[in-house]
Amino acid sequence: MSAAFAGLPRAWRGAWGAIAVGLLAWSSAYMALGAVSLIWAPVGLVASLVLVGALTRIAVSKDQEAAKQLGLGRAGLQFRLPEWRLLGAALLCAVFMAMILSVVALLLLAVFGMAGLDAEAINQRNWAAVGPVWKLALLAVVTGLALFGLLVMAVRLSLFAPATLGRGHMVSLNSMGIAQGSFWPLLGGLIIVGLPKLVLAVLTGWGLLSGVIGWIVWVVVLCGLETPLTIGFLGAAYRQLEYWTPGERSAV
Repeated sequence: MSAAFAGLPRAWRGAWGAIAVGLLAWSSAYMALGAVSLIWAPVGLVASLVLVGALTRIAVSKDQEAAKQLGLGRAGLQFRLPEWRLLGAALLCAVFMAMILSVVALLLLAVFGMAGLDAEAINQRNWAAVGPVWKLALLAVVTGLALFGLLVMAVRLSLFAPATLGRGHMVSLNSMGIAQGSFWPLLGGLIIVGLPKLVLAVLTGWGLLSGVIGWIVWVVVLCGLETPLTIGFLGAAYRQLEYWTPGERSAV
């Protein structure tokens, strides 16, 4: 965890150009409406890939020279084959999670359907008449376990970006093997580095961040602090957990 905060200055120095591009692209997203959004979408995607690619190269490297050997450009500005690999790995992880989510949703619907709850009471929000307390408690436990399973999958997939840059080939589902046995430390770290986003969400909920100013504050914090912190933490975790050697190859 300390490595993520200690690595912030190095991330800012090595990827200031990529951060600036991300700030510019995502700040303009507020005004990208209608047909303009179709033009902005690929710009936002490229800017995000450049930013993540730069920060990940820095995070998985011991120094700036090692990051440059992985393809880090001047000021973090580069768009090469590794960025395409990142996109491919992210899409594979997203498809996998969508499939798992669909299966879990169908199973939960089947379980709730067999529970024999009073649909009319649910529509009227008369929870006392929905069904026996023990049955509701059991359904709550089943739902909680299902959601926890999804969380475990998502956390174990979180190392796909540093693994893809660190190994030099696309890594998606195989990243779960790297994170095996480290769910709780990874989850705790992700919660801590996600605190800036939580603060922004609270301020937005209170109505203190709104309109163009609110959007720009979100963009600045996410691009300049949240993303470097998160990727720095994941990169440090990857360096500690990695077991792969250059002789092994896999694109899954």
